[in-house]
Amino acid sequence: MDSPRRRRRLTRILAATTLALGVGGFGVAQVVTGPDAFAAPPGEKDVTAVMFEWSFNSIARECTNTLGRLGYGYVQVSPPQEHIQGSQWWTSYQPVSYQISGRLGNRAQFTSMVNACHAAGVKVVVDTVINHMSAGSGTGTGGTQYSKYNYPGVYSDPDFHSCRTAINNYANRSNVQDCELVNLSDLNTGSDYVRGKIAGYMNDLSSLGVDGFRIDAAKHMSAADLAGIKSKLSNTGAYWKQEVIFGAGEAVQPTEYTGTGDVQEFRFARDLKRVFLNENLAYLSNFGASWGYLPSNQAATFVDNHDTERGGDTLSYKNGSAYTLAQVFTLAWPYGAPDVNSGYEFSNHDAGPPNNGAVNACYADGWKCQHAWRQIGNMVGFRNATRGTAVTNWWSNGADQIAFSRGNKGYVAINHEGSSLTRTFQTSLPAGTYCDVQHGDPTANGGCSGTTYAVNSAGQFTATIPAGEAVALYVGASGSNPTTPTSPAPSNPATAGAGFNVTATTTLGQNIFVVGNQAALGNWAPAGAVALSAASYPVWKGTVSLPAGTAFEYKYIRKNTDGSVTWESGANRTATVPASGQATLNDTWR
Repeated sequence: MDSPRRRRRLTRILAATTLALGVGGFGVAQVVTGPDAFAAPPGEKDVTAVMFEWSFNSIARECTNTLGRLGYGYVQVSPPQEHIQGSQWWTSYQPVSYQISGRLGNRAQFTSMVNACHAAGVKVVVDTVINHMSAGSGTGTGGTQYSKYNYPGVYSDPDFHSCRTAINNYANRSNVQDCELVNLSDLNTGSDYVRGKIAGYMNDLSSLGVDGFRIDAAKHMSAADLAGIKSKLSNTGAYWKQEVIFGAGEAVQPTEYTGTGDVQEFRFARDLKRVFLNENLAYLSNFGASWGYLPSNQAATFVDNHDTERGGDTLSYKNGSAYTLAQVFTLAWPYGAPDVNSGYEFSNHDAGPPNNGAVNACYADGWKCQHAWRQIGNMVGFRNATRGTAVTNWWSNGADQIAFSRGNKGYVAINHEGSSLTRTFQTSLPAGTYCDVQHGDPTANGGCSGTTYAVNSAGQFTATIPAGEAVALYVGASGSNPTTPTSPAPSNPATAGAGFNVTATTTLGQNIFVVGNQAALGNWAPAGAVALSAASYPVWKGTVSLPAGTAFEYKYIRKNTDGSVTWESGANRTATVPASGQATLNDTWR
């Protein structure tokens, strides 16, 4: 929330009484630079699934069923402490006590979740709100009566900074760190008493098995104050990642905080959006510290988080294949410790979680479950298998098609253009058959549920990669040893018509169709709609033949197992078949 755009948005939100918060170099062969951060992620698994506003019971189940199996090292839990009442997501970021009794569950459910995740081999990070308390008065989610600057048994008026106005000058350090973030009561973290209370809360979480902390709004506390709090922890080696958003010319900078832990590198995510939407992927050949970012082993990276997906300063699920491919790249590229944001669909930026955080099933009730998308989830295994290897065999077409090796452990190729890519790729992989984890899952018997490729003794394989897709191979994910590689059929750009690619989530038994005002599209009759393939889920794909020059209208529909039909919202979509070739339509379900 330190960017000018974020500040403008928060000002508008505040004016409407909505108090949001919580936004909180190397060349291709170089992996890390600079000293390790004090609390860099330990172990061989550095990917965190950020389960935004998931209930504790739902996270416990997902750790058991999915996160452990995919190889996630951590799961990040939304703030668990008692907070103000309300349905909006940001109520979780206005604490009123340090009891574990918020929207997402109680202390017993939290403890059960930590134990379940540990049993699955997944460590637990808590999103920790310690810069401030609430902005108003009332009764908290656990029954605590509170008013601004008065939280019985915890804090009273002298425990807050004397500046009682909202931050308005990011070029002034005192204004940023002593005044109020969107009028939230700002704790005096320079006070030993306040530090002790905060440390007591964090120690309580550690006693329940918590392995690390994401420090919300860290930029609004001095690095010395955070070091003072950390010195009081029972586990000073707990993993810390701190929300310190870079702002050019601002008084407080991310480099100040690397002594206490990793720092979230917002420039990484913002630049990914710019490159994927407006520039060329070929520019990413030296992406990382050489772009002016923090050293790799001091950076926590992400494609999007709960704030940036709402503010629009990064990619989000609404960007379709660009978003998915950016996640693939981030998990394949040896920079930072990545977060994978997993939240829910929204049209109202303030909307809280469906079912108060209870996830009955992925892809139902608006839950996006990005962490479990095959294209994203399977790249966690790729990252774990290639850990410590350098980027080699970099290739690009000078535009939006790139490929590279991770030493002799893995290879990824990304096609972010509008037509298919057929090429013989040079890898450093040992000869053998590999599962393309973008289009299939490795199986327990050494097989693959989908596409496989044979890498020859020269380290080469040939593939056709459709528009907006990728191929990813790594040692440890083998296939069923065919004599020739199987691959998606190449599209024929000479065929006139339209190719549909729509990002849409479904539940078991549901399917996506396209229908429109042409006979080939069913003449608006759902019974005649064209079925789309889920082979690249959550992107559904299909083609229709239409004469060159045809202008047409269309919409997507979701058919349910009982025969009922749901139409996407909004006006009819329109397109025109070009004079030659196909109209390629990349959409997101509305």
